[in-house]
Amino acid sequence: MARRQLLAHLAHVEFFSPKLEESVTFFKEVLGLEESGREGRSVYLRCWGEYYQHSVVISEGPEPALGHIGWRTHSPEALAEAVQILEASGQGEGWYESTPGHGRAYRFRGPGGHLNEVFWEVERYIAPPGLRSTYPARPQRFTGRGIAARQIDHITVASLDVMKDTHWYCETLGFRFMEYSVPDEYPDLIVFAQTTTNEKSHDFGFVADFSGVPGRINHFALFVPETKDLLRAADILLEAGIPIEYGPGEHGMGEQEYLYFREPGGMRVEINSGGYRNYVPDWEPIKWVASQGSNTMYRNTAMPDSMTESFPLAGQSFPEPAAMAKPGVINFFGQPGRG
Repeated sequence: MARRQLLAHLAHVEFFSPKLEESVTFFKEVLGLEESGREGRSVYLRCWGEYYQHSVVISEGPEPALGHIGWRTHSPEALAEAVQILEASGQGEGWYESTPGHGRAYRFRGPGGHLNEVFWEVERYIAPPGLRSTYPARPQRFTGRGIAARQIDHITVASLDVMKDTHWYCETLGFRFMEYSVPDEYPDLIVFAQTTTNEKSHDFGFVADFSGVPGRINHFALFVPETKDLLRAADILLEAGIPIEYGPGEHGMGEQEYLYFREPGGMRVEINSGGYRNYVPDWEPIKWVASQGSNTMYRNTAMPDSMTESFPLAGQSFPEPAAMAKPGVINFFGQPGRG
């Protein structure tokens, strides 16, 4: 039985970069984020439309990898309830006190080995005079610098067992299970699932990972409001000499436009626009097959094999066991018309 929703939204993502300063410069100048602080070998950044002190943390590390995922709860009472549930689940790792930008956080690892934290108290961003907006509801004015991402959108992690992860987060913390995708030839092999803490189509995704390495990340995404903003982002990336890995296109699942690339430290980043909102309290997850356009709604392209790589790099997430008997098959979304 699913629990009530305890979490309000995805608040921040920390990732490791072997090229800390290059990554920070890229996020500021090309993606348009604002630097809000530094501590040790970590740099805190926020998109221009965000109300808290940071949404992206870049920490120095030997290779691109996930640090942790931060979630804000609906209330102090929801935080206390979440902590009680997490402790009872055996997945809790305890309180983490010293975190810039928000109050103490309770850390835990999901069954796939991904480090998360939940918290309530936050430090709200107050723009200096030169960045104040004429729109009272905006945390700062629109700068138009680089891609000018407005806010963090979602994170997709590599999962050793997609359904185990999906059901655990839903049953433990009240995520909503929205959609999932299977290959046409193997309708029982779930290779991607989307969950959400709110009305968005998703803010937490799971992609199948057969590498055997726990705790990996496939990508995280930043949001721009309109399709024209995403196309402008593609132009900015090309002019900056950044190869586009996949897109622009539109996902069938979530109905979001997408654009994938890798930042200087090697982490994959996605730019999203569009997407639907879903307020149905008794929503039943929707099943897709690849040929319906779960990955690309236009069904006119193939997903590159490089997209199956997750971080830290440990070989590709795929091939799926079912595909191993087919020479040369790395991913079912790699067939024209399916991805």
